[in-house]
Amino acid sequence: MTPPPPPPWVFIALGANLGNPPAQLRAALGHLQHFSPQPLRVSSLWESAPVDCPPGSPPFVNAVVGLVPHPGETPESLLGKLQTLERAFGRRPKRVLNEPRPLDLDLIAFGRERRDDPRLVLPHPRAARRAFVLAPLSELEPGLVLPGQSMSVRGLLEGCPGRRAVRCLRANGPWGRGL
Repeated sequence: MTPPPPPPWVFIALGANLGNPPAQLRAALGHLQHFSPQPLRVSSLWESAPVDCPPGSPPFVNAVVGLVPHPGETPESLLGKLQTLERAFGRRPKRVLNEPRPLDLDLIAFGRERRDDPRLVLPHPRAARRAFVLAPLSELEPGLVLPGQSMSVRGLLEGCPGRRAVRCLRANGPWGRGL
């Protein structure tokens, strides 16, 4: 008898640039753990300049979390949970594109799943071009090739023009109390 395939890994990018971003991301980890029966894989914290944000936007603190979803979880159901969590942290409907926010959770990849509809695009359509996603994701899965890409996450990061605009704030998780 053939063993069942391993469950897919899901990667979620976390970001914040309002309030106390490190504390908000740390608090979000506790909630994200409920979305997985296994321990989370957590990147370091990274700081990045705002990309495509309104003038005067503060810098972001970013991280990536890897999790194994509960049986029966779908990309769509997980997206709904992530959006609910964002609202619980004070995220309001957008008034301005890419405005500052207390918590931003982006579903980057859900195993090898692909989606292309108005509510959800997988893998995340801009992940392969954003150093603030690629740097922390590369810590967790440097050899990962996102669906639709031909290069690994590490290779994408090495070729990313914005790779020098991100800096590691706190190596490895879950980010001690010093930040």
